[in-house]
Amino acid sequence: MLHRPLFPGTRPEETCCHPATRKVDKDRESIWISYCPTAFASREPDRLSRFTSHHRLATPISPWERLKIGAGTPPVLTRYGWLIVYHGVCEAPSTVGAKHPLCYSAGVMVLSERHPRVIRYRSKEPVLTPVLPQEKDGTVANVVFPTGIDRRDDLGTPDRFDVYYGMADNRIGVARLDLPDHLPPGIDADPSEAQA
Repeated sequence: MLHRPLFPGTRPEETCCHPATRKVDKDRESIWISYCPTAFASREPDRLSRFTSHHRLATPISPWERLKIGAGTPPVLTRYGWLIVYHGVCEAPSTVGAKHPLCYSAGVMVLSERHPRVIRYRSKEPVLTPVLPQEKDGTVANVVFPTGIDRRDDLGTPDRFDVYYGMADNRIGVARLDLPDHLPPGIDADPSEAQA
């Protein structure tokens, strides 16, 4: 399971007033991966309580994800490994008097197929950011929030994915993501416990 634990004092609204150079709390503002023994997963009604192995997977690194990162789409197995489209949070460009002073964008990570705690690729810049009026204005402004992904095998294009995302918490949008022939250079992944 990919998730982000929420701890007191770590919500983006609580940390956005801190300086850009603040030290990231690597144990709290991150994407975590947790495992459940398969013997419990299939027969226990309270499956979530059976997760016993928890590891920090990735922390905020780039300016567009400075305040917090979190999981987004379910992982999809590709020839490069497990593809996820995740979300990152930073301050919105013009926050003076804004109803929502934060900006939610989306990036891409590829995790190792056999060892998903190993990040093989992480995008330097967001692949999706609020630019459309429907993404900038709505129930919560400046939000693109990836939640679903669909491999378009039905079109005969296994390297094409449709990514479904929330638009300012008011609508649902879809964006196209095409896998490249080779993984481009990404940013150095945060050294998780598996990579340290």
